[in-house]
Amino acid sequence: QVQLVESGGGLVQAGGSLRLSCAASGRTFRQYAMGWFRQAPGKEREFVARIPASGGSTSYANSVKGRFTISRDNAKNTVYLQMNSLKPEDTAVYYCAFYRGSTYYSGLSDYWGQGTQVTVSS
Repeated sequence: QVQLVESGGGLVQAGGSLRLSCAASGRTFRQYAMGWFRQAPGKEREFVARIPASGGSTSYANSVKGRFTISRDNAKNTVYLQMNSLKPEDTAVYYCAFYRGSTYYSGLSDYWGQGTQVTVSS
């Protein structure tokens, strides 16, 4: 049974930082690319960041580039999202997901976490 469990969300003031974690189980974590996505109220889910199985060649949405950093620890089966200089428009539920293979070109899988709420106050 594949599971993804996000944690680390919360309420923070604009300009602050949060670190999200996503713990995976039920799959050989190190073989898969991972991604972070978010969904704000009334909006569609959007891409935030992704990292291949190798840990290199990360990519980011333009809206978070330079402020967010995705990383992974294959020994802990965990992917992280370090979020700095947070803005009110970053407020959303954040989700992690498996890709189908080791790179982004494999496409997203059906395995998603339940999400963690991030609220940034102005």
